[in-house]
Amino acid sequence: MKLTDRIAQHDPNRLFYTFEFFPPKTDQGFENLVSRIARMVALNPLSVSVTWGAGGTTKDRSLDLAGLTQLEHGIDTTLHLTCTNMVQGTVDAALREAKERGIENILALRGDPPRGSEHWIPTDSRFQHGVDLVRYIKSTPEFAHFCVGVAAYPDGHPDRDTTEDRELDHLKEKVNAGAEFIITQLFYDVNGFLQWVKKVREKGITVPIIPGIMPIQTYASFLRMTKLCATSVPPKMMSDLVPIRHDDQKVKDYGVRLAVDMIRQLQAGGIQGVHFCTLNLEKSIIRILEALGLAGDVSHSSNKLIADDAVPPERTVTPHTAADRATKELATSVPEPDASKGEINSAADWDDFPNGRFGDFKSPAYGETDRWGSSALQSKAATTPVSHWGNPKTVNDLTSLFLRYLHSKITTTPFSSTPLSPESLMIFPHLEKLTSKGWWTVGSQPAINGAPSTDEVVGWGPRGGYVYQKCFVEFFVAEQDVNRIARKVDSEGAGWISYFAGTAKGDVLTNVPEGGRNAVTWGVFPGQEIAQTTIIEKESFLSWKDEAFSIWDEWASFYPPESQERRLLEDVRDKRWLVSLVHHDYMDPNALWTFLFKGATPLL
Repeated sequence: MKLTDRIAQHDPNRLFYTFEFFPPKTDQGFENLVSRIARMVALNPLSVSVTWGAGGTTKDRSLDLAGLTQLEHGIDTTLHLTCTNMVQGTVDAALREAKERGIENILALRGDPPRGSEHWIPTDSRFQHGVDLVRYIKSTPEFAHFCVGVAAYPDGHPDRDTTEDRELDHLKEKVNAGAEFIITQLFYDVNGFLQWVKKVREKGITVPIIPGIMPIQTYASFLRMTKLCATSVPPKMMSDLVPIRHDDQKVKDYGVRLAVDMIRQLQAGGIQGVHFCTLNLEKSIIRILEALGLAGDVSHSSNKLIADDAVPPERTVTPHTAADRATKELATSVPEPDASKGEINSAADWDDFPNGRFGDFKSPAYGETDRWGSSALQSKAATTPVSHWGNPKTVNDLTSLFLRYLHSKITTTPFSSTPLSPESLMIFPHLEKLTSKGWWTVGSQPAINGAPSTDEVVGWGPRGGYVYQKCFVEFFVAEQDVNRIARKVDSEGAGWISYFAGTAKGDVLTNVPEGGRNAVTWGVFPGQEIAQTTIIEKESFLSWKDEAFSIWDEWASFYPPESQERRLLEDVRDKRWLVSLVHHDYMDPNALWTFLFKGATPLL
């Protein structure tokens, strides 16, 4: 059914809500998301939506996921579709496949600029903006049946320097072209949002407006998301978050309370529904809906007596209801995760804490993406001037660039969207030594043996706990250096060193056994099982390797074809190796550096 029809039929006195999911990067993540969606569908969302990677990079996974929610779960699904790198043929193919899967709703977006492009350049001149996609769908008889929605930006479009009135004109243009509903970007200023809605209505726009709600999951992701989306953050929010920023659970709890308060304010302001950007996580969403009295009975109730006369009702259940509930629970139940592999608690929250580059590759949230198919890496290059990184023409120029970053003379690199962290400063001399020799470091952490969870630099998790880290470092090197590293690990590592090394072409070297998993960050907290938040394993390394080399490729696209800069960056992409080294002796903060720089065959 069309989303607009669903909204029209919904009780206006009861909040409706929709869920947004993105296709996970790994097959295991996809399988686990399927189970997660089965549980979340039991929360009775009005519909769900599935994101679309820039240029159709997740085309097959997006369509498979959308088809599953539409056909297998029988819930109306909205498929996101972007203009970026799309031509008429790919748009037509996507719409036809959506139609074959019974999908009737499309969210038409411009999409993010391809990574490495200073300015967004359309592949097909007919698809430059979201309005072009709306107009094409609605004017093509084969596709005109789709119910088409568009995005809106209460805090202003992050890529456009324009007035609010002009931005509202853009929105009106999309509605005039045939858009039938609006989903907004995330925001945190409810009063500002309600004022914006008033201005939208004054423009004569009458279609449903569904505000986007993104529960805060971690302090770091909150900062990244708000920066990426140019979201206005009320001062009180920052003053509330800063004191608890190192306690992931408190941040998550605050995010739940904030979302509940926001939704109640929105309802008081006449808003009838919200759109949850779930980030493929479920626990916060469940808690929010429970607090609002909308989740129903999502827990497993105790056994009840089956009886025709259900009196008293709290202890008995009719045969029909018992059979119906059993069928539903069997359909949505999944095996509990294996606690021996670091997957803790229940299926709902075993990946509830950070699942970024080094998270568990089986998590549906692994490689967590940002709003509407973008990632922090994808968007960084679009907002950072190429002049910030200069015009590297030689390997020495690149070494100089990475050193300038370490010395805080520049605040970003194509691989790091934020300045050097205080944690990295703890091992600064070692990173400097590696980089100055042309081993360009892009990831690292010091060894930590039981620091308080409240530590300002390395602490995380609930108060009263202790955190641990194995030292690791990642860098790009030439092939001959990889061979030297591998030989030294074999001859002098004594089993203390794990490594992965890979190329853009797909070559991989490692001493980690197949299926080996290495937790490099973990915490011990009162009354809780050990929490493992950072895991390095083959699948996660390969996923990051592919992305890392694509950054070199797209960085090269900043520069004209045949330029020295482009040839250099493409040569690095083709010939360098990405290496990840982990030392397992977390009690010795110098163990990894002693291995690298000393011994029978010092590497540098």
